[in-house]
Parts: sequence; structure tokens; C-alpha cells
Amino acid sequence: MNLTKLGHHLSASIRRASTGKPTVTLATLETLLQQCRNSSHFDQILSQMVITGFLGDTFAASRLLKFSTDSLFVPIAHSHRIFTHVRGPNGFICNTMMRAHVRRNRPEQALLVYTLMRDGDVAADTYTYPILLQSCSQRLAEVEGRLIHGQVIKVGFDSDVYVGNTLINMYAVCGCLGDARKVFDESCALDSVSWNSMLAGYVSADNVDEAKWLYERMPERNVIASNSMIVLLGRSGHLEEAAKVFDEMPERDLVSWSALVSCYEQNERYDEALRKFKEMVVDGVLVDEVVLITVLSACTHLVVAMTGQLIHALAIKAGIELYINLQNALIHMYSICGELVAAEKLFSSGCTLDLISWNSMISGYLRCGEVEKARSLFDSMPQRDTVSWSVLISGYAQRDRFADALALFQDMQLEGIQPDETVLVSVISACTHLSALDQGAWIHAYIRKKQMKVNVILGTTLIDMYMKFGSVPNAMEVFRAMEEKGVSTWNALILGLAMNGFVKESLATFSEMKECNIVPNEITFLAVLGACRHMGLVEEGRRHFDAMSRKHGIEPTIKHYGCMVDLLGRAGKLTEAEELIANMPVPPDVSTWGALLGACKKHGDNVMGERVGRKLVDLQPEHDGFHVLLSNIYASKGSWDNVHEIRGMMRQHGVIKTPGCSMIEVKGTIHEFLAGDKTHPQSEDIEKMLDDMAKKLKMEGYAPDTREVLLDIDEEDKETTLFRHSEKIAIAFGLLTIDAPTPIRIMKNLRICNDCHMAAKLISRAYDREIVVRDRHRFHHFKQGSCSCLDYW
Repeated sequence: MNLTKLGHHLSASIRRASTGKPTVTLATLETLLQQCRNSSHFDQILSQMVITGFLGDTFAASRLLKFSTDSLFVPIAHSHRIFTHVRGPNGFICNTMMRAHVRRNRPEQALLVYTLMRDGDVAADTYTYPILLQSCSQRLAEVEGRLIHGQVIKVGFDSDVYVGNTLINMYAVCGCLGDARKVFDESCALDSVSWNSMLAGYVSADNVDEAKWLYERMPERNVIASNSMIVLLGRSGHLEEAAKVFDEMPERDLVSWSALVSCYEQNERYDEALRKFKEMVVDGVLVDEVVLITVLSACTHLVVAMTGQLIHALAIKAGIELYINLQNALIHMYSICGELVAAEKLFSSGCTLDLISWNSMISGYLRCGEVEKARSLFDSMPQRDTVSWSVLISGYAQRDRFADALALFQDMQLEGIQPDETVLVSVISACTHLSALDQGAWIHAYIRKKQMKVNVILGTTLIDMYMKFGSVPNAMEVFRAMEEKGVSTWNALILGLAMNGFVKESLATFSEMKECNIVPNEITFLAVLGACRHMGLVEEGRRHFDAMSRKHGIEPTIKHYGCMVDLLGRAGKLTEAEELIANMPVPPDVSTWGALLGACKKHGDNVMGERVGRKLVDLQPEHDGFHVLLSNIYASKGSWDNVHEIRGMMRQHGVIKTPGCSMIEVKGTIHEFLAGDKTHPQSEDIEKMLDDMAKKLKMEGYAPDTREVLLDIDEEDKETTLFRHSEKIAIAFGLLTIDAPTPIRIMKNLRICNDCHMAAKLISRAYDREIVVRDRHRFHHFKQGSCSCLDYW
């Protein structure tokens, strides 16, 4: 029957009703509704209902409304329009409309219908209140839920099990577990839904104790309850208990297996996750996308590409390999495992790629060192998100391409993308490595301007940056402003203060850390011992070294022993330092012997120095520093034949002495200078400033320490060589380009020599300028003729 005929039948029906003749049945309407397949057909039926006035029939309207709300192709607005045209809707019609709003995630509209229902004196029934309580659960509307609960009690529906279950669920979803439990305990009729609802509330709140108590008392533990317990116990780290629940289940479904596999994967027990997955497959359980993504994550962490390939084959067999989330997990797995060809094949053949696919592929390229491929793919992305930028910037920083990281960050700013914590940490680290304080300070100002939360990682990175630029007040400001501080934060501050010569403050910070109940770790004691060695606090260092194992249960590593050897050696206790090396429970490394060699050079013990130096050259013939130190020891004795021998060995092994290099940042640009450098565009001005410095230094009583020039040349040439050291050139450039009172900050790749140290002290007084030099081991803050290291370095 077509729609035109339906209209004639309905018109005739109404005419017969007005004359008292029997009307037609609703069979015609039912037939057309059964044949209705799209919204256009439904609109025609609705129009005929309105035209003929048949919509006024309550039963016909209820059938039409029920059909429209159950049909996904009918917009909810159409159903609501039918509802508003019904004259005198009954409880069934109102419940149908409210249920439709809840199903379509429009809970506030359901409450409005209830208001109309009350205004029209339509009686609510045991179906009405569960619908209303579901709408409150969707909106987390605790207040409205309590009001409805009051209505339930008032009309006496609180004993209905269906109403009670939705009350328990509503309170649990809103986080009111005490109220949910009260309803549960006072209910006179509980079913499996009641128990599962209460258990779900405890699971959602991670309340392990109450969930276990309830689970143990359930009259019937169904699969849903057991699955919930497995999820909760695994999430809380109770793996053995989760496995016990699983083993005791009389029957299991896919969710049960997936939950247990996920438990092991979440708790980093990847081998067991794969083993349990194998049992699942052997047991004949069909796999789905969720469990395959979980086991692929385990394969990724274990870097087992072969197992990942088997899972890939299983996905193909199950016909789900094209699911986008599964494809992304496969691309990530192959990339991490170094199987770039397989990852590229998946990526290029993917027909539904998303941002995660692109980001995973870029991350894979970077992990395998294919930086240019990563950049090319990044440039070809149809759209990028914060993660895209973050992955590439972090990749640049991890590959020591710090300038590229900063340049990409600037591009990110131009595109208006707000960086996240990962990006900022990478960029700040790049600024630190490039000695770019101005840019690092700008990023810190950006963080403050955007009112971004400075968490432990970001705050620690900022502290580390400022400390490595010698900007101690700024580092302290960051530390004091941080709401949450981790042990890494305290470590950065302790180490930074010590490195900048604030040893007393460094050790006081260590005491404050312990008072705040922050447990120190191995790195903490490296920082503390470093503070002691920077100022020669031998007894203090011994006390902290002994306390490591005695009070804190931390066994010293080779690095801690190396610190103690350096501490004793700097203090001139060379014999004791050598004895400590001989009695170490672990074999000494070259760094430990190197610390002793440096001490021998400092204190002029050429006999021990020659013995240790020969040992080091044999242990690590490619290390330039050991050759140079041994050569210097021979040169200080005037043993030029031995000097030539060492230099011959260096040539034989292809060892090249690392040239001294000093860097200085001026207006955001980094300038580098080598010893005797005359390649800078302002070299003429620099030479004039060096001559001016030489004159003022002589007036200050400066006499070049030609012992630092260990070459067989005359004294005049030695003086000329000394005054062309890279740090002196950098200081001259800083005096030319940086206005007072801004400090002149210099970064040097090697240790500062005695002569440059003395000269910098006198220059700071002669020119009334603060000079900060960071060498390979520590900072030197020169001000008014003195240094923060108190000449102990």
C-alpha cells in the first residue's frame, strides 16, 4: 500500500468515526512502518498522520513515536516534534521520549520532558525514574539525582529492584560511593545487576579493599564481575590475585583473556603477557583489535620483531589488519624494532592513515637515525599536531642537532602551535648545549606568559639550564616556585650550586632535602661528593661517602669512587688516593686513573704522574687528554725527548689534541673562538681590545705564567701565546659587545688554565665587569678581582 492510499484510508477512518461507523484498524500504519527504510519515507508517513489528524490518536502516536526513537535514521528532532504534537501524552509516550534522549546522549532534554510530564499531571511509573537516573549519570548531575531519589522514596518506588540498581549506578558514577553502598545495603531486592553495579563503582574508584570484600560475598560471580576484578587488580599491581581470579573462573570470554594479558603488559611483565596470549590462542579464543594492540605493545618493549610479525599474520587471518589503531601499533612496533622496510610498507599501503600513523613513522625514522627521511615526511604531512612537532624537535635534540631543534621550534611558533612539555624540555636542552642563554630565558618567559604549569621534568630542565649558564638566582627562583619537586629537581640544584662555587649552599640544600623526606639516590651523592671536591672538603666527603651504604643502603659505584679519588688527589693526598684505587671492590676505570693523573700534575708529583700516565696511555691510546697530561709532566721537567716520544705516539695512533674553544652569546648569536683566532669579522677591534687589556693587566701587577706554555720556545713567544688563549679573546669580544652591568658569560670546552684564571680575576677588577667562565668541570664567577672557586679548582 502506497502513502496516497494510506491517506485515503485514514481520511475515511476519521469520517466513519465522526458518523459513528467503525474505524479501520492500525494494521495499515503498522504495515507502512515495517516497510519504512529511510527518513524520507518516514517524513511522508508523518505528514499524512498530521494531515489526517490521525496523530491525535494516543495509541497510533505511541506506535509512531516508538518506531521513530528506535530507528537510527530518524533524527531525534523529528521524534521530539511528534511528541510535541501528541495531545495528552501518557506515561508510556513520555518514557519513550525520555529514553530516546538518554540513548542519543541528550540527558538534559530528558529532564525537560520529565518537567512537562509533571506539569501535565502525568503519573510517573517504575520505568520513569530509572530513565531519569540514567540521565543524571550521564551528566554527573549528583544534585538532580538526589532530588529524583527523594521523589522515588516519596512515591514508594525505592523497593523496586530496577530503580534501586539505577540509583546505585548513579551514585557510583558521581563518585558518591558511600550513598551507593547505603542504597545497596538497604535494598530488600538485589539481583546480579545490583552486585555488579556496586562492584563497578569500587572498580572505577580503584578501591581494591572494598571491591575484594564485595566480590567475595557475591552470591553469583558472573563473567562481568570477574572481568572487572581482573582489571582492577591488574591496574593496582596485584597481578597474582588477578591471575587467581582468572584461574578460578568457571568460564571465560575474550574480555577475560584480554584483561589478564593487559594486566601483565601494564605492569611491564611483557614476557608473561606474551605467554598468556599464546595460551589464549591455543585455547581457541578469537582475538580482537584490543588484545592484539596490547601484545604488540609488549613486543615493542621487548624489541622482538619476529613475534610481532606472527601477531601481524594473526591479524590478517582474523581479517582485522586494516583497523587503523592496529595498523598504528604495527607501524610503531616495526619502527622500534628497526624493521623500517616493514613499517614503510604498512604506512604506504594504509588507506586510512591518521595523525598517529604519520607521527609513528616519523618517530621510527628518528629512532633508526634516518633524520632526513623523518624531516621529509614531516614536511609532506597534510596536517600536523603538537605531537608531530614534538617528535621531530625531540629527535633533533637527541641526535645532537640542537640548532635544527631551535630552528624548528621557531617555525612552530610562526604557525601558532602551542608547544607542550616535551617540546619545551627538548628546546631548553638545546639552548643549554648551544650556550644560548638569551633564547633559553625567552622560552622561560614564554612559559610564564602562557601560565603553563611547570612540572618536575620541565622545572628540573630549567634549573639545569640556568645553573649551566651560571645564572644561579634564576635557577633558585624556578626551584622555589615549583609546587612539586622530585629527587631529580633537588639533585640538579645541589649539583648546580656546587658547580658554581656555592658549596656551602649546596650542602645546606642536601640537608634541606633530607628534612623534606626526599630520599637521596646515587646521583644525589655524586652531586654531594662533587660539592666536597670543588672546595677540598675531605672530611666532609668521607662522611657522606661512608653514609651512602651505612645510612641509606646505596652501594658506591665506580663514579662515587672516582669522586673520592679526585677529592683526595686535589687535596694533595696522592698516596691515599692511589691506595683507594687499589682497594676498590670494582676495577678502576680510566676516569678514576685520569683523576689521579690530573692531581699528580697539579701537585708536581712527576714520579707518580709518569707511572699513572704511562698506564693510561696503554689503557686508552686514542685518548688525547691523557697523552697531553703526560706530555705536560715531561715538559715541566724539561724532558723534551719524552715529550717528542709522546707526540710521536699520538701521531702513530692518529690522536689529535682537542683545540681549546670558547663560546660567547651576544644578542642571540653564538660566537666561537679558538686559540690565536683571527678569523672573526671584528678581529681588528678584538686585537685592539687585547692590547688594551694587556696594558691594564700590567697596571694591575699581572705577570704571565709562562709555565702554562709547555713548548720549547723562548719566554717572549710564550707570553704572546698565552695572551691569545681562546677565553681571553672571548673576554675581549665580550667587553666590546656586551654593555655593563650584564655579565660576560663564556663557555669553554677544556679546563681554564692558571694564567687565564689569574687574568680573568684582574680584568674583572680593572674593567669593573662580572665575568662568568664555565669550563669542562665547573663555573668560575669573577668579580672585583676574586673568583667564586677561591682559587681551588
